[in-house]
Amino acid sequence: MTEWMTCVGLLIPLAGTTAGAAMVFLMRDTIHAGLEKFLLGFASGVMIAASVWSLLLPSLELSEGMAIPFLPASVGFLAGMLFLLVLDSVIPHLHIQSRSEEGIGGSKLKKTTMMVLAVTLHNIPEGMAVGVTLAAALKADSGITMAAAAALSLGIAIQNFPEGAIISMPLKTEGMSKPKAFLMGALSGVVEPLFGWVTILLTGMVLSALPYLLAFAAGAMIYVVTEELIPESQTGKHSNIATMGLAVGFVMMMVLDVALG
Repeated sequence: MTEWMTCVGLLIPLAGTTAGAAMVFLMRDTIHAGLEKFLLGFASGVMIAASVWSLLLPSLELSEGMAIPFLPASVGFLAGMLFLLVLDSVIPHLHIQSRSEEGIGGSKLKKTTMMVLAVTLHNIPEGMAVGVTLAAALKADSGITMAAAAALSLGIAIQNFPEGAIISMPLKTEGMSKPKAFLMGALSGVVEPLFGWVTILLTGMVLSALPYLLAFAAGAMIYVVTEELIPESQTGKHSNIATMGLAVGFVMMMVLDVALG
């Protein structure tokens, strides 16, 4: 039963991405700019709230008996930020896309590849967050329930829904067929259950590292929010809509975590 619940928890975020990518079959060829801004803000709010309630606070609670109780959360958070900073530097990135469009000679295939790689990079910390929370729920004295882990999985799945659409719709606009655009959008979420499972295995080997890993996942998620989602949502018009989306996403994830945790 526990193994089944763990598998479901790992796959829920992927289901969100897949459902979002499927919107390419139902929606028009372009996303309204205001809706796209709202979705970016919404995803930011969900990830910020999940980082606090589902990751950082449990990390601090697990460290209460230590000589320096805030050390694991601080070290883990900074390590997560650094990890994403390194990945951000070595993996082709959406910022490169804008430069290629200005005349460096990037092809449509190159643009598409960079878009998928960038979103896949964003999904890595989300998968780690789900994995480490599920690992904590499996540990009897962690203070994290399976319901709380399910709340995080559901919250990330909800923010993955617009993310899947944001991938598949632009790919369709660039001339890719709807089935292929859907497949590319769905595949961008595959790294989440993979990294989640690896994180569970690593946490199971070193349970004492759990507070560090929870904070590590939080730091990685906050890096994505501050480096990518918020700047993108505040560029150009409709930035106020993005801000409202952030508020809605934050409150929704907070309510989910408190109600189910």
